[in-house]
Amino acid sequence: MKKRFSDEQIISILREAEAGVSARELCRKHAISDATFYTWR
Repeated sequence: MKKRFSDEQIISILREAEAGVSARELCRKHAISDATFYTWR
C-alpha cells in the first residue's frame, strides 16, 4: 500500500502540533484520523 504522506510531511504536521495547534484541528486540516496522528506522535 502506498504511503499517503512522506516522512517530511509527517514531520511538518508534528511540528505544527508542537507549535500549539490542536490535534483535532490538524486532523481536520490534513484529513487524517486521530489514531493516525497519535501513532505518528
